[in-house]
Amino acid sequence: MRKALDALYDGAAWLAALFMIGLLLMVLLSIVSRLLHFHVAGTDAYAGYLMAASGFLALAHTLKRGEHIRVTLVINALSGRTRRALELWALLAAALLAALAAFYSGRLTWQSHAFNDISTSNDATPLWIPQLSMAVGSVILVIALVDEFVLEWRGARRLPASAEAVRNE
Repeated sequence: MRKALDALYDGAAWLAALFMIGLLLMVLLSIVSRLLHFHVAGTDAYAGYLMAASGFLALAHTLKRGEHIRVTLVINALSGRTRRALELWALLAAALLAALAAFYSGRLTWQSHAFNDISTSNDATPLWIPQLSMAVGSVILVIALVDEFVLEWRGARRLPASAEAVRNE
């Protein structure tokens, strides 16, 4: 099971990286087309879609690597059972909020498909296509948060050591 979950997180991260490369290409195409006095329709919209896709698909991988911003002022002052209880509460609350986001983004994607909702820009992209990455990324984040909750519950969760002190000047 651990291999499958890690493969899911890594696969989403690789897909996010590909979308980030696509974002770079869209921005470069927009710049070059402006310099050469021609217009490629939809480059701004597609750059936005690719940026959102890369952001949402990278959420779970970022969480599993310990790179999400954590406010540790309170939790570092605690120890033992109190710290563990606060970690469990935070992970459960995050999982529930992410589940709400996943549900509503999935519902939005479904409704956009059902109503044939299209972009208002000149490319007229069916909106369910770019919204799908948001829904999938949110679902994978829920899986990662539940995974972290279970690991914390079982006492097997390992947080990467922060390099904050090294980067702080």
